[in-house]
Order: sequence, then structure tokens, then C-alpha cells
Amino acid sequence: MRKILIVGAGQSGLHLALGLRAHGYAVTLMSNRTPDEIRNGRVMSTQVMFHTALQHERDLGLGFWESQTPRLEGLGISVGDPGGGRAVDWLGRLDHYAQSVDQRVKMAAWMETFAQRGGQLVIHGCAVSDIDYFADSYDLVLVAAGRGELVSMFGRDPARCAYGTPQRALAVAYVHGVEPRPEHPGVDAVRCNLVPGVGELFVIPALTVGGRADILFWEGVPGGPLDVFHGVTDPDDHLAVVLQLMEQFAPWEYARATNVELTDPGGALAGRFVPTVRRPVASLPGGGLALGVADVVVTNDPVTGQGANSAAKCAAVYLDAILARGERPFDAQWMRATFEMYWEQARHVTKWTNTLLGPAPEHVERLFGAGERLPAVADRIANGFDDPADFEDYFYDPERADAYLARAAAASAWPGVRGARRIRGA
Repeated sequence: MRKILIVGAGQSGLHLALGLRAHGYAVTLMSNRTPDEIRNGRVMSTQVMFHTALQHERDLGLGFWESQTPRLEGLGISVGDPGGGRAVDWLGRLDHYAQSVDQRVKMAAWMETFAQRGGQLVIHGCAVSDIDYFADSYDLVLVAAGRGELVSMFGRDPARCAYGTPQRALAVAYVHGVEPRPEHPGVDAVRCNLVPGVGELFVIPALTVGGRADILFWEGVPGGPLDVFHGVTDPDDHLAVVLQLMEQFAPWEYARATNVELTDPGGALAGRFVPTVRRPVASLPGGGLALGVADVVVTNDPVTGQGANSAAKCAAVYLDAILARGERPFDAQWMRATFEMYWEQARHVTKWTNTLLGPAPEHVERLFGAGERLPAVADRIANGFDDPADFEDYFYDPERADAYLARAAAASAWPGVRGARRIRGA
């Protein structure tokens, strides 16, 4: 039985730990908090899990909340105009529903499940010296804790990094009381509201510690009008600022959030970080090696909602690679090759995210605008959140974008396509 140490009990660390336990590996998982401390603490993230990532969880029997969590059947794009209205507004239909489960709910339950399934759960704040001390006792050490001293072991990869400073100031509020969009009653969907030059507002139906909720998530351009949460420590004051900004920059969303309240005192969060790609292998002081997992080695801004999805996909890639390795050593060459298999997926997320962090090119504006009159375009953009590699076909190059729009327009003129759309919508 091969022994594996995983440091960090988030989406990727727990997913991988539970997968390895299902295949009989002796796994030690280190967390700096107990399940109850996580469950009763502050929100840690926003998240929307799309079909591929959800299926990775289902494959391990970890989709505990499917029947309780809102089924997100669509993804909408709205672009604000200077007059406070919407220059663009559409809803794309997802081929498979997405879901959002508060990580306080998920991580706490998964930690308890890991212990129930025979894993060794160690509650201990871990430093580099701790990993170095334990490394000789394990066949493989994985670091899945995406912040602090441990991340500094993994050097920045300048060839794959586009930024050296945070690109957005982030502010999150989990709330009860958001009304449905009046134009789409009865449809749960992710709403992406883009305010050019200012930032983005996301509204995400979710499951949290108190049941159904909605996540209000602002991403503000640093130094701009949304970058105002520094020093706001009271949760109610935080929510008041979120709502004031909604009233000013996304009044169509504010109109359905006038009576909201925080789900709990821990339902507010603000911060920022630098999007970074790091080298995957760290050398420990005693000569051992550690392999970085998910956002330890690839950290993207959440503007494309890929954090939890990428973590699940990374865990799935690493799990397959560990199982395929058999009894052979987990050396540096294997570690780098394993990361490169994950990077083949992650590079599409990084490219797409970095594109959306800058001013929208004219051809991207044309693509977003076409979603209003061409449902197939809206659907394809929406489903790209599940498979970002699809954007390579049409999203980055003006000529390819215009060629795709011409094909989509021609197809929409065929009556059979419109009829199929009506049936699908019904």
C-alpha cells in the first residue's frame, strides 16, 4: 500500500484524497481547521461547478448535494451601457446543468467522509519544515494549500505568467432574498454582468449552510469605483456597499435584491490576488520533492468562474497519473509530466481568463452582441464555461470570430434550426 501525504483540504486536496482512498492508498490529509471550524467559519470562495467537474465528483460518489442544490440551466451575459441600461442581454442554455455548493458545506462533509473511509486526517497548521520532516515517510507529497508559505516553495513560471499584480478587487456576499429575473421566471442561471471599464457582477444561485441562497460577487478594476472594500470589516456594512454598487452600476440586478440579507455573519468576504502560474515541483530542504496541485501551481482570476472546476479537473488528472504509476517512484520527471497533462487543460482557462481581464476586443464585443439575435452563439459561449478549450475555435481571432458568426447566422435562417430551438426551449 503506497503512502501519500496531501497538505490542504480544499476542493482539489480532498477530491484527490478521497479518490486515492477509493483505490486503497494509505492517505494522510493535513488541514489547518477542523470540519466544524470550516462549517461555522467565513465563506472561502465563490464557485460554480459545470458538468465535467461535477461528473468527476459523481465518479467518486461525492455528489452529496445534487438534489438540494439549485440546477443552473443557463448562463446569461449582460453588458451595461453608460445610461444605466443594458447594451447586451441574453441567456444561453447549458447542455448540462451546473451547481454551486458553498465550500464550507462541501469541505466539512468531505473531510468527515475521508475519515470515515479510513483516511488519516491530521489537524495541524503546516509549514515547509513540517513537510520536510514528514517527506521521508511517504512515497509522494502533494501540496494543495493555495496560500501562504507553502506556495512560495513553487517558483513563478515567467513564461506562463501574464501579470505581476492583482487584476481585480474581489467582494462576495452570500444572501437570502434575491428575486428571479422577471424575463426568465422559474429558470435558475448564472448571471454575468459586465460593466466596461469598471468590473463585473456575478449573481449565482447556490446552496449554503442555511439552505438555498444567492452569491453576489463583485470584481472591480483596481483603483476604480468598485475598489472600495478595504477597511470594511462589518458584514452588514459590506453588504450595504455591495448593494450600493449594484444600484449604481447594475440596476437591473439591484431591482431584484432590494430586500436581501446575509445568510450568516460569515457570508461576506473581500480580497485580491495575483493570477500566477508556478513551476510544479518544489525541492524540500532535506532533499525531498513535493508536487503542487491545482491553484498552488495555476491561479487564475475568478472572472471566468473556473477555480473549483480547474481544481476538480486537476485532481482527476493527478489521480489517473498516480494510479498508472503503479510501484514506480514518483520522481521529478514524473511530477513535471503529470503537471503538463493538467496544463494541457489549464492553459485554455488561463488564456481565456486573461483575455477577459483586459478591455474587450471588438470581435469579442461582436460575439457577445450576437448572442441576443443568435441563440446558438449564446449557447456556445455559455457551454464554453464547461469546456474552455472550445474558445480556441473562434474567440481569440477576429477573422475566425467573424467566420463563425457568419456560419451561425446562415444556420439560424434555416427553419429547421429555429424549430429545433423552440422545441429545446420548451
